[in-house]
Amino acid sequence: MLNTYEIMETIRMLEEEKLDIRTVTMGISLSDCADSNGEKAREKIYNKIINYAGDLVKTAEEIEVKYDIPIINKRISVTPISLIAAASEDDDYIEFAKTLDKAAKEVGVDFIGGFSALVHKGMTEADKKLISSIPEALAQTERVCSSVNIGTTRAGLNMDAVAQMGKVVKKCAELTADNGGVAASKLVVFANAPEDNPFMAGAFHGVGEGECMINVGISGPGAVKAALTTVKGEPFDIVAETIKKTAFKITRMGQLVAKEASEKLGVTAGIVDLSLAPTPAVGDSVARILEEMGVEVAGAHGTTAALAILNDAVKKGGVMASSHVGGLSGAFIPVSEDAGMIEAVEKGALSIEKLEAMTAVCSVGLDMIAVPGKTTADTISAIIADEAAIGMVNHKTTAVRVIPVPGKDVGEEVVYGGLFGRAPIMKVSDFSSSDFIARGGRIPAPLQSLKN
Repeated sequence: MLNTYEIMETIRMLEEEKLDIRTVTMGISLSDCADSNGEKAREKIYNKIINYAGDLVKTAEEIEVKYDIPIINKRISVTPISLIAAASEDDDYIEFAKTLDKAAKEVGVDFIGGFSALVHKGMTEADKKLISSIPEALAQTERVCSSVNIGTTRAGLNMDAVAQMGKVVKKCAELTADNGGVAASKLVVFANAPEDNPFMAGAFHGVGEGECMINVGISGPGAVKAALTTVKGEPFDIVAETIKKTAFKITRMGQLVAKEASEKLGVTAGIVDLSLAPTPAVGDSVARILEEMGVEVAGAHGTTAALAILNDAVKKGGVMASSHVGGLSGAFIPVSEDAGMIEAVEKGALSIEKLEAMTAVCSVGLDMIAVPGKTTADTISAIIADEAAIGMVNHKTTAVRVIPVPGKDVGEEVVYGGLFGRAPIMKVSDFSSSDFIARGGRIPAPLQSLKN
């Protein structure tokens, strides 16, 4: 139970340090919506989402008022559509995406995730249809998000899928060239994708989940950074302890919101995701935490070690505050959504290669990175393969969300506004990976996958 001191300190965090609940995400199983008639299946999907999520936004807003806690996003995740649409005889799944979009708009959520496929070991015909539908589906919808899991530690990496996803990312950007390639920002390519992730664009409701769950994603980079200002110059033992205590308080608030929302909606409380999720707002940056630890600019030598300390301490503090921790649970480093990361790129301190190294110790991967529009599909596939390999070998979730911005090159930027912020165009290697990607097949699972 929170004591009076903790309550007052949490109030101060809310008022002064941009502490918020980043998302309340309702996961909905669509397993009973499959039908050989695609139109009937979509009708079932729409009705089920409306039935379960009709009061989601209203309930979240009531909790905001009751506890004076900002809840930035209200979202829905659903069973991967490739599993549900497989029963239909449709040639593509674009209409399924439009149904999800229509339902999301009806209930008023910000995003709906689950236009997804799990192809880490191979692809069914339904998976192939869904993946080929992604560019048009994301270009023709507003709130739908998509993800594809192309590898796991136990299965290895599906390099045929990796090759295809480079082409899909490229086409997503091309179809929305007039809007900075924004469709690519709604697509995540995963290794070791979690089934209970509340964050977009990668959220989907896994087959091991219940009928309907509430998952909460917390935030609070500003609160962590402010706490560290009180221990300037102190040893890292004290730094880690300070982060742990702050993460505990932040997570307690997330646990409270999860419990309240699930009770009001009459559904099961799922997990609290401990991830520190930044925004473009000043004072809400993971990069600033790393700089507070002593690196001059994020990306300087020492950055990866600082991020490792942060990620570990956040998890240790958060896991004591919640009965059910899940999702991604770490520190996010999305470039366009973090003012400090943007500045570091503009100063030349942060490269894609350094970001890749950082992802070995944090959640979740190369996230919201804009690259030149001329970047080839094979290069994008190779970036995905590199990041997936880190996840596969290290038993962790990694992901890639890159945007080859049409008509833009290094030194320019693309502005999306809102949560997606702005992104400086980052340099990619000038050298080709085409022969590597052309091999296809599967990269075998590493030896450490043999746990039984």
